[in-house]
Amino acid sequence: MKKSLLALAALGMFAGAAQAQSSVTLYGVADANIEYVSHMSSVTPSAANGFATGPAHDLVRMSSGGLSGSRWGLRGVEDLGSGLKALFVLESGFGLDDGKSQQGGRLFGRQAYVGLESSQVGRFTFGRQYTTLFDLLANFSPSGYATQYEPVVAQLGLGFRSDNTAKYTGVFGPVTAIAHWTFGNGVAGNGEVPGQFRRDSGYGAGLAYAAGPFGITAAYDQYNPTLTATGDTGTFKKAAVAASYAFGPAKIMGGYRWGQAKAPSGALLLRDDYYWIGANYQVTAQLGLTLQYNYDDVKNLAGVNVKNPWQVSFIADYSLSKRTDVYLTTAFSKNAGLNFDTSAISFANGYFLGTGKTTMLGAAVGIRHKF
Repeated sequence: MKKSLLALAALGMFAGAAQAQSSVTLYGVADANIEYVSHMSSVTPSAANGFATGPAHDLVRMSSGGLSGSRWGLRGVEDLGSGLKALFVLESGFGLDDGKSQQGGRLFGRQAYVGLESSQVGRFTFGRQYTTLFDLLANFSPSGYATQYEPVVAQLGLGFRSDNTAKYTGVFGPVTAIAHWTFGNGVAGNGEVPGQFRRDSGYGAGLAYAAGPFGITAAYDQYNPTLTATGDTGTFKKAAVAASYAFGPAKIMGGYRWGQAKAPSGALLLRDDYYWIGANYQVTAQLGLTLQYNYDDVKNLAGVNVKNPWQVSFIADYSLSKRTDVYLTTAFSKNAGLNFDTSAISFANGYFLGTGKTTMLGAAVGIRHKF
């Protein structure tokens, strides 16, 4: 009997130790495709060449990240007891076509944060993280921020990944609340400069509600980027609402994003209204289809009249297993390169229209493996 009691006590001790131990998970995505692009400029526009473009040519190439950005990461959690956990995420983005680090060559350019999570209060995290606007609109994007042909920069701005960020996330039944403060995002400048607290700072907040087939969200984001050599900051504001509804194998969703960007002097740089709508349809357990339409109503671009860009995209994704799928992704854009990529609107992804062209077509066939 004594031996049995001692054995039970020892098992109890080991069980308690196992609960207190940390767990670390290695995860990632490898995504590559063969892509065709029409009307691509032979010259890369830049400030140095006055944002000039060159003759248009068709392009066939290998690309990384068709549906998901290729990445690897470490995710860890430790149970501290009483409903409290410590956690961290380190996530590195890379190009599967050339093996190079992305996000400006950062080691963990996609995410890098540490924090605490309470089962009653919520989660507090600190480091390089996604902004509130990014998180709350993610479930309302039909293509799920598919890397290749999603105008995510036009929708969210260049600062949707933010350095030096403190963030709160709370889930209370069907309601999710998120807020963040950025001490200095390195997208446009250095940030965290003595005596310049506003420089490259930012903040945002929002709510999402999801119950049954219906979901809705509203969020606000502000980023104050460095725009001059002396550290003067602009004021870039965005606010968005979006909704979704699921029925049977289909889900429809759409949203609206208001945007305003001002120079340090207060002069208007950009005022636009951005819209999107689309649907997911699960044809079979293996085959899913996505159709999406994006439109940007550019009301004012520093006093210059530009034609409003729009884009239609389509995805067919077929699962070979729970971890591996093959896909076809296509997009057609008007009045801009794919992803609204022009020096005026986005200028971030490298789909630059050749001189004299107003449309661009992209199509890619690829394979994605999750681990």
